[in-house]
Amino acid sequence: MKVIIKKATKADIPSIHKITIEAFQKYALDLGLPDQVKALKETYESIEKDLEKKIVLVAWLGTEIVGSIRCEILPPGDVGYISRFAVKPEVQNMGVGKALMCAIEKEAVKRGVCLLTLHTASKMAPLVRFYYGMGYYIHSTTTDRGYIRAYFCKELEVNKNAVDINYNHGTSP
Repeated sequence: MKVIIKKATKADIPSIHKITIEAFQKYALDLGLPDQVKALKETYESIEKDLEKKIVLVAWLGTEIVGSIRCEILPPGDVGYISRFAVKPEVQNMGVGKALMCAIEKEAVKRGVCLLTLHTASKMAPLVRFYYGMGYYIHSTTTDRGYIRAYFCKELEVNKNAVDINYNHGTSP
C-alpha cells in the first residue's frame, strides 16, 4: 500500500494523539524511563496549538492515519526543529517514517530552512541508525530530561540565490 502524506487538520487530532501515545509508550518502555518522556503527557489542546504554529504532517495508509511529524521554524527562520515524530508501532519499518521525514524536509526547504534539528535518546540504536540513514548527524548530547539525548542536525539544500541574499545583506565582499 502507498503512503500518502498530507497537512494535518483539526479533524486529525484524535489520530495524532493516539499514534503519539502508542509510539512514545514503546519509546519510553525501550528507554526504561516511562515518566521521563514528555510526549506521553500531550493533550488534544497541545496538538491544536501545534497545528497553529508548526508544520504538522500526517501519513495515511489506505483510510487510516499511521504516522505524524511536527516541525517548528525557529527565529530567524532558517532552522527547523522536528518533534513528536511518531509512527504506529505495527507499521514501523515499512517506509512510513522515511516518507514523513522526506516530506517535512521538502516543506522546510520551501520555507527557506537550511538546517533541520531534532533530539532522540542516544541509546535507541534503531532510531540513531534511521537518522544517520536519512543524512542527519549528531551535533551534541544533553541530559536535560534525565537520560542522554542526541541532538541531530541535517543541512538542507536551499535556493542558492536566497542563501546569497541572506549572507550578503547589502555588504560588499
